[in-house]
Amino acid sequence: MRFVVVNERSPRRPSLCVMCDQPIEAGYLREIGTHLTYCNHDCYQDHCQSAFLFLQSQARAS
Repeated sequence: MRFVVVNERSPRRPSLCVMCDQPIEAGYLREIGTHLTYCNHDCYQDHCQSAFLFLQSQARAS
């Protein structure tokens, strides 16, 4: 998990949070590897947790 916290700035283009679809305003979190934007740390954490659970269920299925 590598990310950058951006304070008091908004993205150049209008963007939505990957998890909750809320508009990104001043201050957001951006994942370095994928360049996905999140409105706050909670949404980023929820996304990481759901991705982990998905991968875990795929590993059990195989």
